[in-house]
Amino acid sequence: MTTIHLAALVPLLPFLAAVAGLLVGRSAPGFVRPLAVLPALAALALASTVAVDQSGGRAVEAHTQLTPTGSVPIELALHIDGFAALVAVLVAFVATCVQIYSTGYLRDDPRYPSYAALVSLFTSAMLLVVYSGDLIVLLVGWEVMGICSYFLVGHYWETPEARAASVKAFLVTKLGDVPFLIGLFALATDAGSFRISTILGTVADGGLHHPTLVGLLLLCGVAGKSAQFPLHTWLPDAMAGPTPVSALIHAATMVAAGVYFIARLLPVFEASAAVMVVLAVMGAVTMVGSALAALAQDDIKRVLAYSTIGQLGYMTGALAVGDRGAAVFHLLSHGAFKALLFLAAGVVIHAAGTNSLAVMSRTSGLRQRVPDAYWTMTVALLALAAIPPFSGFFSKESVLGAAERAAEGHTAHAPGSAGWIVLVAGLVTALLTAAYATRLWLLAFRGRGTEAPDHGRQPLSMIVVLWVLAVPSLAFGGFAYRSLPGWFDGRDLTPTLTTSVLGTGLALVGALLTYGAWTHTRTQAAGAPLGAVAAHPEGDAALVEAEAIATHEPAFGDIAYAPDPADPARLLLGPLRRPAAAGFHLDAVYDALFVRPVLAAAGLVQFLDREVVDTYVRGAAAAPRLLGAAVRRAQTGNVQTYVSALLAGTVVLAVAVLLVATGA
Repeated sequence: MTTIHLAALVPLLPFLAAVAGLLVGRSAPGFVRPLAVLPALAALALASTVAVDQSGGRAVEAHTQLTPTGSVPIELALHIDGFAALVAVLVAFVATCVQIYSTGYLRDDPRYPSYAALVSLFTSAMLLVVYSGDLIVLLVGWEVMGICSYFLVGHYWETPEARAASVKAFLVTKLGDVPFLIGLFALATDAGSFRISTILGTVADGGLHHPTLVGLLLLCGVAGKSAQFPLHTWLPDAMAGPTPVSALIHAATMVAAGVYFIARLLPVFEASAAVMVVLAVMGAVTMVGSALAALAQDDIKRVLAYSTIGQLGYMTGALAVGDRGAAVFHLLSHGAFKALLFLAAGVVIHAAGTNSLAVMSRTSGLRQRVPDAYWTMTVALLALAAIPPFSGFFSKESVLGAAERAAEGHTAHAPGSAGWIVLVAGLVTALLTAAYATRLWLLAFRGRGTEAPDHGRQPLSMIVVLWVLAVPSLAFGGFAYRSLPGWFDGRDLTPTLTTSVLGTGLALVGALLTYGAWTHTRTQAAGAPLGAVAAHPEGDAALVEAEAIATHEPAFGDIAYAPDPADPARLLLGPLRRPAAAGFHLDAVYDALFVRPVLAAAGLVQFLDREVVDTYVRGAAAAPRLLGAAVRRAQTGNVQTYVSALLAGTVVLAVAVLLVATGA
């Protein structure tokens, strides 16, 4: 089989698994787990084969017209370059890990068959986005991911938090998708085609007529899908879904789609300096704001959610300075350690019986209960904090190095201002990232108080996945920065001395400050009562998490502030902690600017419809009804009455005729 045929099977296998799982999942439960895991493994093997065949060389392309449209044709096209080949391997790898992990995590969940099928469909949609060479086909995968996220985030639909989070994720991403769709149509109109290669050729020839408008419209969809400011608010609430779903969304699908889309079409955005500056500002605000919010969160999954938003801000910043190689490098590195963080967090949540860091900090012996999660999560947090030699260091430094080159004016397609914006924000975020990573580790694993409940060993499928993901989290960056340039644009990804020293130094400062604040507050709180920690009974990990969400997860739009006096965030953030914990009240701003006016407008329309329009309708119906009632009263059924009326009418007619004749 050719590379094209193999590539076509990569998204097709998970799709067929999803269809089969939805059709036979409940009637043949014995086939559910093989249908979930084996197609994902096969897709991973095929994606790896395609990547080896492509080897960073010339892009592999194939296309056929899907349907005649009369003007701009829609084609079923594949376009596999080095970026697509490696991102597809990441998607298939993380999806396989999630499916294997879920066989243990959701082993007693009655809705596991539909869950596994939706995860397969989610994977298929992202792979379609990665390999697609036509924007309309890409849009199909883009939107299928949106509906899959709606169902998966709302998996625990019994809880109001999950229901609200799924609706919010769907609506906020759709808010960005509307201008995104308009931008796609405008782009295809200028190029005369939806094919990506044709569009890039048009841009190279200067045929794009409105680059700023098109770029800004497309950025709206990217901001929604990749959870960038100001459309990032759905992602922390999406933590109400199962933890494996969070790992999939954050590491390899959904949020990665927006970054990958810009990387694929970067020349379109580079055609306008204004768009690049907007992209840089969006990434900078996202980086710093999400890092501050992560430092103030009580829920362990919300800390990781804001962490994802910030790391996506790094990727956006790399794109804003015109280095898509650095952006995708960080995307690949982040995918491994963020999947590990979420899946390890699932084990920790099961052991602690809660999502709350405040409760975990009052629990002792948690790291002894879950040693595998403890060690692998430590590796992932070091990668997140970009401490050398972990993978996050190399990928983050490639972003900062690209920003430094742009700030010095060494990048042709990016304004120097964009470089400075990304560089300064990236360095500040490096300090904050290390701070909230250290805080999470201290509160989760260095608590004191009630002994952690013993739920026994975790299923082997979950533990194996953690250690498998720990390998790339530790070692991927060390060899990737040397080998990846050949797969990408050939730009050097080697860390530069200046940004490496600054970035690592600031990360160490952030970690030390957090440790010092934790030690200080812990000493001050030594005499304070620790409070009771309810030990969760033995049970399935997913059931534990569902109950933890119902008990500890903040309600939609609300924030549960950590009451632990030993929380270092109290000292580090001071009066900024509460607004940071509330996401700087952006949801409240949206409620005031959009939700309430729309509800008021809907109330006005309802009033006009019922009290004005319906009044005319009721009046039009009342007149015939009254006339009919009058006629009905005349129908008495008495023959004498009818004869009398007939005679009276005859007399009236005779008199009228006589009067007319006399007048004549």
